[in-house]
Amino acid sequence: MKILMIEDNKSVSEMMNMFFQKEGWEVSFAYDGKDALKIFNDDKDAWDLITLDLNLPEIDGMEVAKEIRKVSDSVPIIMLTARDTESDQVLGLELGADDYVTKPFSPITLIARIKALHRRSELVNTKNESSSAETDSEEEINDIDTGIFKLNSKTREASIEGKDIPDLTPKEFDLLKTLASKPRQVFSREQLLEQIWGYDFFGDERTVDAHIKKLRQKIEKVGPQVISTVWGVGYKFDDTDV
Repeated sequence: MKILMIEDNKSVSEMMNMFFQKEGWEVSFAYDGKDALKIFNDDKDAWDLITLDLNLPEIDGMEVAKEIRKVSDSVPIIMLTARDTESDQVLGLELGADDYVTKPFSPITLIARIKALHRRSELVNTKNESSSAETDSEEEINDIDTGIFKLNSKTREASIEGKDIPDLTPKEFDLLKTLASKPRQVFSREQLLEQIWGYDFFGDERTVDAHIKKLRQKIEKVGPQVISTVWGVGYKFDDTDV
């Protein structure tokens, strides 16, 4: 795996470099936002994953994420942030981060998150490559069709009452598919973390909450809300009252 670590704290970078080397991964470091974008743009297709600190000199991490996403909507990004507020986390996810880790963090935890996100990205890419080889008639077959809601894994599209849900990120699509595949079943945050992010529950259930919030906003742009909160438990898909 080839990683770009964007981190202004050189002590953190040096520490993580030891762990990356132990995993056999190749890593490049950028210590400010301006340098990060130059390194990324010099070889846009080289990176398997990016870790991105929010508090960067020159250009801040939010702007760096936005610029990277203009070029690539598929390279996985893990945000590293000392900010521990929901608004920062949601904004980071809105700008294209796939996950976030709050500082101070355990290197072992970050390594686990990287492995899980990379594994998930590889699976999505494999499915997309397989889908592109299918015929148009096969692509029209929906995985889920309730009459109100339709979802197609091959095209990675979903709709409500005939209107496409716009701009679904890979994580939002996977969340929607997981919930809708078992209507009215309640999924805990821990279950969703394990099934969609691919790692065991580390206490960051707000990762799920932030993605659900954005997914709901996109659903409400085109139709009625079909994702319900079951307080104290988790989330479920239910379109029976639509």
